[in-house]
Amino acid sequence: MTNSAMPFFKLSTTPSKLLVVVVLILSFIGFLDASYLTFKHYSGTPINCAIFNGCEEVTNSKYATIGPVPVALLGAIYYALIFLLVIAYLDSKNPKFFNLAALMTPLGLIASLGLVYLQLFIIKAICLYCMVSAADSTLLFVAGALYFYKSIPNKTFTAPPTK
Repeated sequence: MTNSAMPFFKLSTTPSKLLVVVVLILSFIGFLDASYLTFKHYSGTPINCAIFNGCEEVTNSKYATIGPVPVALLGAIYYALIFLLVIAYLDSKNPKFFNLAALMTPLGLIASLGLVYLQLFIIKAICLYCMVSAADSTLLFVAGALYFYKSIPNKTFTAPPTK
């Protein structure tokens, strides 16, 4: 491959140990949070919401499910996938696993932004557990963005060569 055909950044950089630990912890916290909401959805028991009083209103709204699937279950699957990809990276030392986990983080951020919008402006109630998940997915996105930023060799973007 000639220099002019090189990609403008490399996606196989080895992540720092700190970043791996941070993503692992955040994905585990997110999984626990979303799993709790999923359990409460299927058991039909009320959510213990200590700070805000809107947990029941949010989790029982028409926006809490997509068809028969609770949004919290989709969140639990998202966090579990990231967690398992980081575990796969730790086991194999193949950065492709961590790359995939980092590439998934914008999906969580976009979903969280939409769900926070629904809480604040449509439902007009706040669910503490939902906000924890939103903060968690935002931090995962920041971690993923930092990882890719550090993957850029000279931190400058150039236009691809014209033919």
